Amino acid sequence: MAKKSNPAIKIISIVLLITGIGLAVWGYQLSGSFGSQLNNAFNGSPSDKVMMLYIGGAVSFVIGLYLLVRK
Repeated sequence: MAKKSNPAIKIISIVLLITGIGLAVWGYQLSGSFGSQLNNAFNGSPSDKVMMLYIGGAVSFVIGLYLLVRK
């Protein structure tokens, strides 16, 4: 039997995709800030906030993509 897709799940998945992209862009913009570049120069790694935005964006995007393409 073919299952009908739930429109609420599709809306949630699209929102998660957009949120994931938004968090990644926000993290990228924050990584270019003076404070973040200074932290990167001394520590050799991006700040914790930038990393959390990247990770949160990736997780949100992957979950949204999974919900969108699953059958």
